[in-house]
Amino acid sequence: MPVTSMVISATLADVEEVEVVVAHHERATLRVGDVFLKIDADQTRTDVEVEAMTMAPIPTPEILWRKPPVLALAALPGRALGRLGEPSTASSAAWAAAGTAARMLHDAPVPPWPGRRLDEWASHLDGECQWLVTNYVLPADLVTRNRRVAEAALRPWTPVFMHGDLQIAHVFVDDDEITGVLDWSEAGQGDALYDLASLTLGHEEHLDDVLAGYGTDVDLDIIRAWWSVRSLLAIRWLVEHGFDPAAPGCEIDVLRSRM
Repeated sequence: MPVTSMVISATLADVEEVEVVVAHHERATLRVGDVFLKIDADQTRTDVEVEAMTMAPIPTPEILWRKPPVLALAALPGRALGRLGEPSTASSAAWAAAGTAARMLHDAPVPPWPGRRLDEWASHLDGECQWLVTNYVLPADLVTRNRRVAEAALRPWTPVFMHGDLQIAHVFVDDDEITGVLDWSEAGQGDALYDLASLTLGHEEHLDDVLAGYGTDVDLDIIRAWWSVRSLLAIRWLVEHGFDPAAPGCEIDVLRSRM
């Protein structure tokens, strides 16, 4: 029996259940004891995740092994900074620590692979806005207003090492310190303010804490613009994968707050 198989068997023998963390037709994440098993239909995303975690100057999960299409990661200590749609119980110091970690990442050398181009952002956004209105998912005035707000984000930026999905559920803290950041499959070259917007989406009340930890002045209008971009782009995917963007405090509420 290969060593990897022996490790899996031993691990499974010591646990009582397998927890499905997230599952949809693109990927699934299972928790087996203190091991997370990520199964992805697109191995290029896993390639990016592994390389990005290797390059990142901030804590990331330990890579235990990889046997496509499965990537095994060690569980992180502590708990997530929060969840979209729920009040965060994390302290101001923990939020500031997340801002500091974001700054360390953005100051690191950029990855060698390119990020999404500005024209790709604009084209994708226009397509999603049209879909939202044509399919009566959202009122036209809500989409139009947020599309105008979003325009401020669609400007040239200096590329940084961007996590690409720095939502609070992916940032783990313990005793107000960052213990690790999860889910690097969207990492690449991009706009630093997109990461800050992702981190504070739906938690605007903690933006000052994050910026205190980040340690430099930023354009708040651009962060607000990225809130609109991220929410507009997410809704169709969330609906098609069984999630509810209309839940209190989630993407649709974020869009309404811009009205």
